[in-house]
Amino acid sequence: MKTDIEIAQSTTIKPIAEIAAKLGLSPQDISPFGHFKAKITSPPKTGKQGKIILVTAISPTPAGEGKTTTTVGLGDAFSRLGKKPVICLREPSLGPVFGMKGGATGGGYAQVVPMEDINLHFTGDLHAITTANNLLAALLDNHIQQGNVLGIDPRQVVFKRAMDMNDRQLRYITGGLGGKPNGTPREDGFDITAASEVMATFCLSENIADLKKNLANIVVAYTFAGKPVTAGDLQAAGAMAALLKEAIAPNLVQTLEGTPAIIHGGPFANIAHGCNTAAATRISLQLGDYVLTEAGFGADLGAEKFINIKCRRMGIAPSAVVLVATVRALKYHGGVEKDALNTENVAALEIGMANLRRHIENVKNFGVPCVVALNNFPTDTPAEIEYVKSAAEKLGVKCVLSEVFAKGGEGGVPLANAVLEAMNTPAELKFTYEPEQSLKEKITAVAKKIYRAADVAFSPEATSQMRRLERLGYDKSPICMAKTQYSFTDNAKKLGAPEGFTLTIRQIRLSAGAGFVVALAGDIMTMPGLPKIPSAQNIDVNSDGVISGLF
Repeated sequence: MKTDIEIAQSTTIKPIAEIAAKLGLSPQDISPFGHFKAKITSPPKTGKQGKIILVTAISPTPAGEGKTTTTVGLGDAFSRLGKKPVICLREPSLGPVFGMKGGATGGGYAQVVPMEDINLHFTGDLHAITTANNLLAALLDNHIQQGNVLGIDPRQVVFKRAMDMNDRQLRYITGGLGGKPNGTPREDGFDITAASEVMATFCLSENIADLKKNLANIVVAYTFAGKPVTAGDLQAAGAMAALLKEAIAPNLVQTLEGTPAIIHGGPFANIAHGCNTAAATRISLQLGDYVLTEAGFGADLGAEKFINIKCRRMGIAPSAVVLVATVRALKYHGGVEKDALNTENVAALEIGMANLRRHIENVKNFGVPCVVALNNFPTDTPAEIEYVKSAAEKLGVKCVLSEVFAKGGEGGVPLANAVLEAMNTPAELKFTYEPEQSLKEKITAVAKKIYRAADVAFSPEATSQMRRLERLGYDKSPICMAKTQYSFTDNAKKLGAPEGFTLTIRQIRLSAGAGFVVALAGDIMTMPGLPKIPSAQNIDVNSDGVISGLF
């Protein structure tokens, strides 16, 4: 059986100008990066508005759910049905690629290509975001060093440096050592680029002017008098935007079957908001009839933020939601150990079904039609497949077997038809909270309505931080919850669909550039670490430049 990278490398990729032409883009509208990648630099203003199909999933497990694979295969299925789809995805982060997750371009015969380029440096967007982030950090410390006219309190610097790699050693550091010429000693640290505020700001900006305005709003520190200091105060926004001038243009690639795919931005959903850029989404809506996009991790994270943050901000709404599940993952939620998932176990499946049921209920509460995609594995038995289908349909939701991993677009045609049928029911988007509510009320609304928590506990630090943000006028901001992706709770070990628990918020962070407030629950880290055996140990390149072991 071929690996993902072997399948991708054995496929003949079309010239990127040919893919652009499918979207009505001329050679003058794109800036090629070699033969198979391009930036969309001058998109035509078509005036059209495509329909959004949001692909999300149940709470993820080590068994894997295949959300990106389903999104890509569904896009190819729409192409086979004669539709005009655009697949709209996030860019992979090097941290997970070299860490535990591996590649992030789909799998089997439902992939975007060139997968090696996309998973590694791609067009350099994440490097540009990292550099812009660290320019701001350098300007901040330089201001303190060069007289500190703004009166910045070094003990109240809230902006961290960033790098696009999992490196736990950099979570907490002390910098500025070595005497006066080497800066002011202070505690510091790094976030992974995907969790940085510059990434979030980048992804919620629609053009360079919007980006520059939003970058200027980033709060980096507070003065001795308690006044916030912004990137605008440091006169940093112009230079940061200059570094991001090319990065803000969305990237065009293709699937194995030649369906156009726009891949742009990469915020994590367990830390940040987990959606591709507003710029990419807007362009996709103008160029395609159907935009197939994904939101990171389970629907309690990515989909919740897609709706409450991105949809509200952009004035858009999904016409349907595809909820990806697998028999294996549902058995895992039912208490089966990973090494026993290949054995039929309908009883465990019945218990694990509670997780899918909870996500279905949440999607319905958002007011959007839902279809369950049961991502097929060879070890799934007919009895298990039939049980999931029947259980989902008792909840009023169509459940369709997806075979895109093994069959590409052909294996997704039944799912595509089910999604088109579901879209005949108009969506009536409903948000979880209102802007006028307090930060505490918004956090509590998400915790109780989405996670089913009985209560929310705020640490003294979080309470103090919330009060400060309310005094400064940031209380009308939406909430970005940062918590484990593996559970509805803040404890990764509580699988299934727990109820009656208390969610603990230990810290509140302002992301003024992105326009939201981050609530950190449990022990979530904004700089992940590498696992005991990182994926990097299996990745290699031969003398001909051919990469292996990527996934």
